[in-house]
Amino acid sequence: MKKDCSYREKKVMTMKTVTEMTGLSERQIRYYEAQNIIFPARNSSLTRRYSFSDIEELMDIAEKIEEGVLTREIREDLDKKRKTTNRINTR
Repeated sequence: MKKDCSYREKKVMTMKTVTEMTGLSERQIRYYEAQNIIFPARNSSLTRRYSFSDIEELMDIAEKIEEGVLTREIREDLDKKRKTTNRINTR
């Protein structure tokens, strides 16, 4: 059975929902966005929208930060993963 992950990628959740689900503050999430670690979509009124994948990524980021990993290192690691995923998806 092929796993359909399209729902995981739909950016439909608001910042309020994400803060409630992750326990992170709006400030923390905006910081991760400013550091080019997370990339929310914006609707026509410029409200940020997040997906389930974004929430999972935010939880991983928060865990790494607690462990003392620098945001620069997290960004580099995520960039490598995204490049690998893009290469696989374009085949």
